[in-house]
Amino acid sequence: MSTAGFNSQNGTGTGQTYVNGPSQNPIGLQQLPGVSYGITHQPIYNPMQSKAPAPPGPGLYPSGPYQPIPPTSSYQPGPPLTSYPVPSGQALLTRPPMGGPPPHTPPQSASPSPGPRMPPAQATPPPPIVSSSSYYPNPQQPQTVAPTWMYNTAPPLIGPSTSLTTPSNCPKGNHVTPAASTATLPPPPLSSAVYSSVPPPPPSSALYSSVPPPPPQCATQPAGTSMPTISNQGFTQKGPAPPPMNPIAPHAYPPNRAPYGPPPTGPQPTMKPTLPPTGPPMASATPPPPKADAQGGGAVNSTLPLTEPDLQEGDIECPGTVAGNGPQAPNNYNHVENKMAGMSPPGPPGQHFGHYPSLPPGYHNTAAPHNSSPMHPAMQATTQPYSHAPQPYQQSPGGPGPAQLSPSMAAMSLQSSTPEALRVVNLLQERNLLPPTPVSAPTPCLPQDLQKINCSPEVFRCTLTSIPQTQSLLNKAKLPLGLLLHPFKDLSQLPVVTSSTIVRCRSCRTYINPFVSFLDQRRWKCNLCYRVNDVPEEFMYNPVSRSYGEPHKRPEVQNATMEFIAPSEYMLRPPQPAVYLFVIDVSHNAVETGYLDVFCQSLLDNINSLPGDSRTKIGFITFDSTIHFYNLQEGLSQPQMLIVSDIEDIFLPTPDSLLVNLNECKELVQDLLRSLPGLFQKTMETQSALGSALQAAFKLLSPTGGRMSVFQTQLPNLGAGALQSREDPNQRASAKDIQHLAPATDFYKKLALDCSGQQVAVDLFLLSSQYCDLASLGCISRYSSGSIYYYPSYHHQHNPAQVECFQKDLKRYFTRKIGFEAVMRIRCTKGLSIYTFHGNFFVRSTDLLSLPNVNPDAGFAVQMAIDENLDNMQVVSFQAALLYTSSKGERRIRVHTLCLPVVSSLADIFAGADVQAITGLLACMAVDRSVTASLSDARDALTNAAIDSLSSYRQSVLTIQQPGLLSPACLRLFPLYILALLKQKSFRTGTSTRLDDRVFTMCQLKYQPLAYAMLMIHPSLYRVDDLTDEGALNINERTIPQPRLLQLSVEKLSREGAFLMDAGTEMYLWIGRNCNPNFLNQVLGVPNSSAVPDNLFSLPELDTAESQRTRAFIGWLRDQRPFFPSLHVIRDDSQRKVCFMQNMIEDRTESALSYYEFLLHLQQQISK
Repeated sequence: MSTAGFNSQNGTGTGQTYVNGPSQNPIGLQQLPGVSYGITHQPIYNPMQSKAPAPPGPGLYPSGPYQPIPPTSSYQPGPPLTSYPVPSGQALLTRPPMGGPPPHTPPQSASPSPGPRMPPAQATPPPPIVSSSSYYPNPQQPQTVAPTWMYNTAPPLIGPSTSLTTPSNCPKGNHVTPAASTATLPPPPLSSAVYSSVPPPPPSSALYSSVPPPPPQCATQPAGTSMPTISNQGFTQKGPAPPPMNPIAPHAYPPNRAPYGPPPTGPQPTMKPTLPPTGPPMASATPPPPKADAQGGGAVNSTLPLTEPDLQEGDIECPGTVAGNGPQAPNNYNHVENKMAGMSPPGPPGQHFGHYPSLPPGYHNTAAPHNSSPMHPAMQATTQPYSHAPQPYQQSPGGPGPAQLSPSMAAMSLQSSTPEALRVVNLLQERNLLPPTPVSAPTPCLPQDLQKINCSPEVFRCTLTSIPQTQSLLNKAKLPLGLLLHPFKDLSQLPVVTSSTIVRCRSCRTYINPFVSFLDQRRWKCNLCYRVNDVPEEFMYNPVSRSYGEPHKRPEVQNATMEFIAPSEYMLRPPQPAVYLFVIDVSHNAVETGYLDVFCQSLLDNINSLPGDSRTKIGFITFDSTIHFYNLQEGLSQPQMLIVSDIEDIFLPTPDSLLVNLNECKELVQDLLRSLPGLFQKTMETQSALGSALQAAFKLLSPTGGRMSVFQTQLPNLGAGALQSREDPNQRASAKDIQHLAPATDFYKKLALDCSGQQVAVDLFLLSSQYCDLASLGCISRYSSGSIYYYPSYHHQHNPAQVECFQKDLKRYFTRKIGFEAVMRIRCTKGLSIYTFHGNFFVRSTDLLSLPNVNPDAGFAVQMAIDENLDNMQVVSFQAALLYTSSKGERRIRVHTLCLPVVSSLADIFAGADVQAITGLLACMAVDRSVTASLSDARDALTNAAIDSLSSYRQSVLTIQQPGLLSPACLRLFPLYILALLKQKSFRTGTSTRLDDRVFTMCQLKYQPLAYAMLMIHPSLYRVDDLTDEGALNINERTIPQPRLLQLSVEKLSREGAFLMDAGTEMYLWIGRNCNPNFLNQVLGVPNSSAVPDNLFSLPELDTAESQRTRAFIGWLRDQRPFFPSLHVIRDDSQRKVCFMQNMIEDRTESALSYYEFLLHLQQQISK
């Protein structure tokens, strides 16, 4: 293995200190002695902690005691592979530490083994009656609690708090003050999420007091000013139908249009000076002192020394020149990147953003605009509030600004009108709660003009669209606070700006966005840290309208999602080329599956569509019990195979000819792909040296970085990383805890960290009918920001549905957009902090994610805490910035900004709850809980989450107590989604589930964007034997029927009908025993249901209206997601009927409750 550490990041392995980031100012980044970050955190409540045990009873979900145990494989800093040391004789990094606080990690649980959970102590006397949601198993003896998994809180900070009176003007890597911690904590095992340490005692109701917020202050627009309408040139308006997701448009600027020119030269045009805004200011013009932990408390890289600077932090956070100080240069604005529908349209012309809008303390029932976007229902729902076309704001002269609310609106409250979201629903009485159309994301209570330009919920979504003022208020609501992101999503509209100066806050490095405040033409106030910044001269010119003196009309201030083409200050070397290395299993088992022919043919078909430019490189490694390299050097008549049999000390036979330029050696590459399947057709090698092959591939890619695609068909059993089978087939249906969810070895995790350090991502394709220990192998992709593809029981003859799925996935994989050497940082308004991340990545510092590759199908989630009271704020903002190198060699920055209101009452918090986002975040947390503790603890925690939230609503929001299980309308589906999670393949018990299948679905829940994950959690059911054109969509001259969604219950099925179930990665077409013969004949081409073939995975293309409607609907559903779901046509007596029925979530099974029984269980626990 290479010992070159982070000192040769992105380099050749020789230890030179260059990265894609600027050098830092050593003076501005000096750590201040004696400054640390101490903050008094609000007491934290953990909705997912275990309750007091419920009385035993048939069919009830027990709420047993929980205490976390260490992971099976804890990864500690150790050998050079993982700790990234500097080789002897090599200079240390010349860059000083960045401006953020030194990363620290919370301590591990003091109790390594599970035992009875001890309740936390409370400051208030315990209640006289103990309920299932009580904090005390024994109210008479409150005791301290062992460390538990907490959310809504960051790890406690250490040392006294010291504030600075003057913020530094030097570039910083984070919007915090440089400081040195006065103490360090022992690092925990490295994970994608590092859990918090010992929590404070949970709050009691006495800790919450309903203090009315200060009256909103209204900023008015200067009288007599008008807002000229900007030209919409370059904007691509939404049409009646979005393009499908799978086709990828090339990276091209709008054709047949001259680029916007430089600012006009000569004397500046005369313009009227802008009067200062009237009325009391929203906040002081003097920026507050930088807060130590505005980004504090996060998952920390335990493999790095605490004093080591973040080598790529400068890429995204510290350009060499501060905005406003650099030379002027031409800037261009282009609307490019037409891909997938989903982004919010550009904001209305003529908007002017003065001070913060005055928001009402109450939650107003703002109706979502009508949505006509013809997308898949699950995806359509997420964009519904944002899919309307932009409307110019009409304002009378002298009237208030568009981003302002009148005092009369601010005085409104929930007492005067109850919004639909808070309508009381008795879950035990209303059976048909599932709406006929998909659930839409709630619309934040913001002024209309701000809501129009807010970030699309497809890209940026919060579990609570109304942020509580305090952590204690959040604890009382007992709802999780977090963000779900899809940052690199294919978008139909993506504004792109080319400029030599990217305007950012000088203190916290926030990118200018639609939610900043312009104090005048020359000054703007950051919406995250409130520092006042100067407007650079170049920013005064608007490339869209080609006018001067209107910085508030720039594209950066009109669009919540922007992409910048980064100037040279954001890189210290040329961006890396696109490099693709394929590591292929060619053992006897692999040849038997037949996947090699499909892979080679697919790559041949798409080799000209691989993203890249003239520098693109490609290479191949095959392996069985030995490692095979392929010399593809230009000038050879045919490829040369080089075999290395010493797998214990792997080396590269000819390092310079194994990765070759694709354009120069394309014919040799094509010859190899044509001959590769035949080379191993008669092999009898049964062993697999996967670990050694990965080590060789790492050595080959280390100098440049790139993407490693690994194809594996069996359990690796030879050399480094060899594994043994841990699955007991007799325990697949066990109702007890599931074992071996954690990796068996840390070999693959260590190797993934090395890959991440050298900008290498590993994508794993697992095609096997046997156990392959995905829990261990998956680490190679999880910690290198790769993807995992899993095809169980793959065989080219016996499983044609899997073959089709593999072919479609490969085409998407080869041709989709890709970003190299990426980093992502998420910022939030001062007072909020991010402390746990979910997804595939490596956490390099407290808030910086290392993503050697980023792809448009990857999702992320974060958990948040409220560190400081937000009493004086009316809105808060979140910004995600993703810096990456495009396949064309451009350094780009994609920025998403979300704005949400701050509220002071529990009713407002509940009214803004996003039930799907909450479910998605809880699923990520439950996966971590299953691995680090046990599956039963995760199941109990999910059940408790529903109990806690409904109990809080009943006790603290309802003014009139009523019998029954009561819920606000916005959370009416929460118990159903929780039950769906408990019955999902990841968390179910008592049903036969292969271990690799379970682990793969857990990976998907952590990695999939929310829209796709929700289909896995709660599938969609449609009746399709009576499709009509009524209410249908018309897309590309195709008619797409829109049937109603049905409840997942057998009572909704009919033997006379045909029903389609969309479960995300799979679809089932269930044919009733007495199905309409006309449907069978017109769609399937058979006379009756008994004639339906057993292994039918596609519909015949018949020239009938019924066939066209059915195929159009299924094709439309498939086009709305990046992966290809296989279709299984099943009869009422087919073997696959079991898989179909297992998704009937509302029905009772031998090992799980029905939906109604689950509601009774919740009511019983709440009423205790």
